[in-house]
Amino acid sequence: MKLVFATNNIKKLLEVQNMLPKSIELLSLKDINCFDEIDETETTLEGNAKLKANYISEKFGYNCFADDTGLEVDALDGKPGVYSARYAGVPVNSEKNMQKLLSELEGKSNRKAQFRTVICLNLDNKQYLFQGICKGKILHEQKGEKGFGYDPVFKPENYHESFAEMNSEEKNKISHRGLAIQKLVNFLSKN
Repeated sequence: MKLVFATNNIKKLLEVQNMLPKSIELLSLKDINCFDEIDETETTLEGNAKLKANYISEKFGYNCFADDTGLEVDALDGKPGVYSARYAGVPVNSEKNMQKLLSELEGKSNRKAQFRTVICLNLDNKQYLFQGICKGKILHEQKGEKGFGYDPVFKPENYHESFAEMNSEEKNKISHRGLAIQKLVNFLSKN
């Protein structure tokens, strides 16, 4: 089965590719000659995932899925949430996003947070949503060199290391994206 993953993030694409069974041929936006910038204009993760999946299905005619992920921090009333990627402004810069987050949490004792991923799958003219949540906390400083985004400042519950200190196999088993992708894979293997 051919399935388009509506993302331009190569690290995210490789992470997901490693989780899918070999029976699913994952295509990138580049593979289908889509070089359009799909603006994430919705105010929810679900809305952005649907927007991106619908854009690809309608314009290119492929079965596809898209995701949106947000880091939701308790002490910041769920921020940065849907604005996680652009938290420190445009152009997107992970380092600046992390610095802004750490600055806003300075002096706060509640560092509880969760990563939440929503995947929208458009398959044979039907739409399905899958969600994955990973609870944890925000560290006081960056730790680790692996991963991307906020991985160096996020430590999942019941673990002693940040996402950026884990190998991809270990991270994929417990991460928000890993859990959402697992639900997607389970669904695809039954249909």
